[in-house]
Amino acid sequence: MKTIEAIIERATDGGYSVYCIDQPFTGMGENAEAAKVNMMKQMEFLKESAIEDGFEYPEFLNEPFEVIYKFDTESLLKYYSGILSLSGLERITGIHQKQLWSYLHGKSKPRKAQVEKIEIGLHRFGNELISISL
Repeated sequence: MKTIEAIIERATDGGYSVYCIDQPFTGMGENAEAAKVNMMKQMEFLKESAIEDGFEYPEFLNEPFEVIYKFDTESLLKYYSGILSLSGLERITGIHQKQLWSYLHGKSKPRKAQVEKIEIGLHRFGNELISISL
């Protein structure tokens, strides 16, 4: 099964966009889920139109494929800002709240090491949530 990587970003108007890293597909929507759906519809539309008009299209569209979505850091922080507080993120990541605020509001871009700390902290937190026994 082919795997496609796509990046989710928050637009300046508050909406979201998604774009494939190695494929010519994009989507937009009011939220991240709507942008994903929009991109998938565009993929299907391209395939149907290409078949109808006799044009070539990416072969992977004929078989099952998976899209792996990744947020950029600023968009991830904005998307979950109503759920995860900066103080909570500080505890999870070890990055000071003021620095996280700066990333959240686009005042600075995190270095690769900081992105990795955020990613590792959120993965650890997610794994702890999954391990909750009911």
